[in-house]
Amino acid sequence: MLKGIDSIISPEFLKILMEMGHSDEIVIADGNFPGASHAKRLIRADGHGVPALLDAVLKLFPLDTYVDAPVTLMEVVKGDTVVPTIWEEYKAIVEKYEPNAKIENIERFAYYERAKNAYAVVMTGESALYANIILKKGVI
Repeated sequence: MLKGIDSIISPEFLKILMEMGHSDEIVIADGNFPGASHAKRLIRADGHGVPALLDAVLKLFPLDTYVDAPVTLMEVVKGDTVVPTIWEEYKAIVEKYEPNAKIENIERFAYYERAKNAYAVVMTGESALYANIILKKGVI
């Protein structure tokens, strides 16, 4: 245990965050995301939801200010009736730490391709649909 590090951040997760450099991306994924087949590095955070992890990460992790949108969500598939209310939680958490950060939405398969290039994927136990989020690391 360390002072100031949320206990939800495992040692492996902290190591990944420390290894990441400017413009590297990390995916915090819901329980339905195909993380094992898409990750260069896979971190398990079973039993945790995305909002709690997002909050813990953004306490430590600067978002990239050199891009238009350092936060990316998977847009709802055309014809799907799901309304991802969890996105409002994400917006509030991002705004708390990075008030000027923009959030973009990209198509599902473009999202998967981007996830394959991410530095790491964190698999959570999040049950909300469309609850995946990509963060692009900035500089301190």
